[in-house]
Order: sequence, then C-alpha cells, then structure tokens
Amino acid sequence: MKNDINHKYPSVADLRERSRSKIPKFAFEYLDGGCNDDVNLKKNTQRIRDIELKPKYLVDYDKPSLKAELFGHIYDAPFGISPIGLQGLMWPKSPEILAKAAFDHNVPFVLSTVTTASIERIAEITEGKAWFQLYHPAEESVTKDILKRAEVAECPVLVILADVPSFGYRPRDIRNGLSMPPKMTLTNIINAIKRPHWLFQTIINGQPSFETLKPYMPKKLNLSQLAKFMDATFSGRLNEEKIKKIRDLWKGKLVLKGAESIQDVEMACQLGLDGVIVSNHGGRQVDVGQATIDSIKTIAPLYKDRITLMMDSGIRGGADVARVMSTGVDFSFMGRTFMYGVSALGKKGGYHTISMLKTQLTQIMEQLSCSKVKDIYNTKV
Repeated sequence: MKNDINHKYPSVADLRERSRSKIPKFAFEYLDGGCNDDVNLKKNTQRIRDIELKPKYLVDYDKPSLKAELFGHIYDAPFGISPIGLQGLMWPKSPEILAKAAFDHNVPFVLSTVTTASIERIAEITEGKAWFQLYHPAEESVTKDILKRAEVAECPVLVILADVPSFGYRPRDIRNGLSMPPKMTLTNIINAIKRPHWLFQTIINGQPSFETLKPYMPKKLNLSQLAKFMDATFSGRLNEEKIKKIRDLWKGKLVLKGAESIQDVEMACQLGLDGVIVSNHGGRQVDVGQATIDSIKTIAPLYKDRITLMMDSGIRGGADVARVMSTGVDFSFMGRTFMYGVSALGKKGGYHTISMLKTQLTQIMEQLSCSKVKDIYNTKV
C-alpha cells in the first residue's frame, strides 16, 4: 500500500490550488462551486471550524488508533469518500483511482449512480467492498435491476439520496454549459487546450459517460437528448412509500443520505434504516438552510444511540474530522477534498489525500490525548 505524502501539497488548500491549475475552468468550477450565492458552501466549513476542542497533556494514554467500526467492519480511519457525480469530467478515471486508494487504505468508498465508472468495475477494484449510492429511478424495473446489480457486486451498503428533489441552481455551471445537457463551447474548448495534461489524459481514456446507466440509455444518445433521458429516468424526491419498497428489496445495510431534520431522521429510524448521513450535498443543492454541523448538533443528542450517524459537507482536513467527531457522529465523509487530491495529483492523489488526512487526525488525537476515535466525543470546549 502506498502511504507517502507529497510534501509540496500538505493541506487540502494546497491541493485545491494545484487542482485549479491542472484542470479546465469549467471542470474546476463544477467541482468547487455551490449553488445560488455559495452561502451554504462557505458556511459548512466555517461553522465546523467554530468548534473548539480542549487538549489534555498531563494524562496517560496509549498511541492513537484511527480504527473505527461501521456496520460490522473495522475501517482504518473514521472517514470515507462521498459519492460524487461526473468524476471523470474533473479527472479521467478518478472513481477508479479513489476506489483503489480507499480499498488499499481500508476506508469506505461510495459510488454514485451518475458518476463515470460502473458498479461492476468498482466492485472488481474493491473486491466487493464499495458502497453504492442510488439516485431514485422513476421506473421500478430500473430500480430493481440496479439493486440486483449492486447485490451481485456484493456492495455491503446501499445509500439512498434524499437531498436532490431538484437539481441545484448553479450559476457557474449554467455559464459554462454544464447544466444538462453539457456543452463544449468555444470558451470551454480553449480552457481545455490550456490544460494539456488533463486534455491528453481525457483523449487517452475517452469522453466520460454514465457507465452504470448505459444499459438503460437508448443507443447513440446524443447530448441534446441527454437532459430528457435524465428527467425521464430519475425521480429525485423520496417519500415513505419509496423508502419502504427499497427496504423490502435491499437485504444489506441501508443508509439515508441528506437527512437534516429531526423528522427525517425519525422516519429513517421508524422505517428500519441502518444509518443516516447528515448532509446538505456540500452546499450544492440548497443555499437557504443551515450548515450541516448545526443540523448534527440538534440530531446527535437525540439519535446517537438509536441509529448510526454520519456526516458530510464542509469537511476539509483531519482537524475538521476531529471537530465533527466531537459532536457524536460515528463517521464522516468527504467529496471535494478527495477530488481536489485526484485533480491535483492524478493517480497518486487518492493515496496522498488519505495519508495526509490520517496524519493530520493522528496529530490532533495526540494533542487531545485520545487513544481511540470515540474518545474525541465530548472534547469540545
């Protein structure tokens, strides 16, 4: 397993800036941007960093262990890689790169329905360890078929998405032609030419496509027809009836992603789900809500002992992981953080980012005198 850190990029901020210089503007803005005015995008991280933890020095403690148990599996760190759409647009083969790094480092990788690698390919890379996130199909037959494929691929956890009842209003993507359907305007072509490494890799690996969805897409579907296909294929809003059907169909662990209210978490408990990922989609869907960490502060005291609580949105480093864990969540996930790593460093980006986060979190635990990840809970000032 590769465990080296590129010391030119020792922080997520460094990776972000390197990413900006490596990939075309339209791809970077798709990765980096939120929705509307980016209020929630910025607030997610700001509010996490308002949390202060109290170091304890004059105590005996063992060397920190990052191991954390989740759904019966002991992972080597309490964080994983969130599902991300259109990953291959930002860097070719990035889902495969991240899945391999996650597998080698023994942390969870979650594959999105609308990313650029198939269920089967990621299952092969991870030996059936990858989770799968389902965008809810409008047709029940498509749902059943995708779930069957995930079952055959031995995905241990199915994540169903609650926070995309409609696509977010993203001004950058609209200007860049990356609303649906995507358009390669003259400006985008010029921006791509300015990033020869990205362009060369894209030419070698081919134009990214929705690999998991290929069996359900009409043959020779052109870009002008893609938006209609997506609108007809997916019904983003979940409800109790839809969740019950999925719970009956899926025999593995089932997680709801996007819960931010007590009411939604309570429904997840009542319907027999195994966990929730409290998330606002990284600030990409709604700009008028509260930061995800503030939702956690309300939810965790009531549900910590009733259901597995996880969180994503706004986490940008090992110190942020510690801050989040102090609120009582069992696990954290990051999306942009890992995509910055891959966009900056290509094939080495996944290994570098995971190793960097582990190193950062270990140093924080040493300062807090926490031997286990669970010890971070209630270290808040």
